[in-house]
Amino acid sequence: MAGYFAIALVLATLVSGLIWLLDIYVLAPKRQQKLSAVQSASNDVPTALSDELLKEPQWVETAKSIFPVIALITIFRSFMYEPFQIPSGSMMPTLLVGDFILVEKFSYDVKDPVWRKTLYSNAKPQRGDVAVFKYPKQPTIDYIKRVIGLPGDRVIYRNKQLFIQPACTQELKSDCPALESIALSLKNEGEFYQQQYPQRRYTEQLGTVAHDILQTPARREYTELFYKQNGTAIDEFVVPDGHYFVLGDNRDNSGDGRFWGFVPEDNMVGKAVFIWMSFEFNTDENSWIPGWIPTGVRFDRLGSIH
Repeated sequence: MAGYFAIALVLATLVSGLIWLLDIYVLAPKRQQKLSAVQSASNDVPTALSDELLKEPQWVETAKSIFPVIALITIFRSFMYEPFQIPSGSMMPTLLVGDFILVEKFSYDVKDPVWRKTLYSNAKPQRGDVAVFKYPKQPTIDYIKRVIGLPGDRVIYRNKQLFIQPACTQELKSDCPALESIALSLKNEGEFYQQQYPQRRYTEQLGTVAHDILQTPARREYTELFYKQNGTAIDEFVVPDGHYFVLGDNRDNSGDGRFWGFVPEDNMVGKAVFIWMSFEFNTDENSWIPGWIPTGVRFDRLGSIH
């Protein structure tokens, strides 16, 4: 099921469109009939009276004026691009709080905006994609994470190191891929902090996709809270068919698949592709400026998402 805003937008489009059709086929002909009856009774009908008889009710006029706009917004938002705001730091340094992004809906299967049934089968999520999806435990909430494991993959996250064994496909039965550690290259330390702890910034290489992640060396892994899957180690995840395994780029500050499991393919919304605006916000608790008021624009962040 879609979120409340998507449902409200579709309902507004349907209601205003139905009112427009009602006016074309029912109300407008009745107004014309009234005018014709008056003209039959009198050869000299004042222009003001004629205009009054043909005038649309206010609610019809409003519906007809907003329908084209709402319909275009609904189509654009449902099937092409949808804007999102980043609310947390779980995807730092790729995405920061205050980033406004565009999510490409047609990157994956195209779904209807209310029941989210597939209308057109397109491409599947790929390893390394920054994807928006419906949170499996509460589908009215949208989450954004990076796709790490594809259906059939074996994923291990141990001692802050990621290991992946790609699924053994029918074509590779004789030579299945081995478990491999994902290459990390240290960029800097101390640029970001988690509470009082300095974080290390690495470049992680997921196949052909290179992206930056953050680790907090002083923070332990809460493996006792990890999602428990039958037949695997506590830090091991085997992705079921039709599902994906996702992680936040801020590895020690992200409630992701390690803690709640896998994302069904039907929950996928789209691929995050572009930062179109990025605001800075005041973080000083002693400041007179409320935290929700932007204090600056980070123009250097605008552009494609990797």
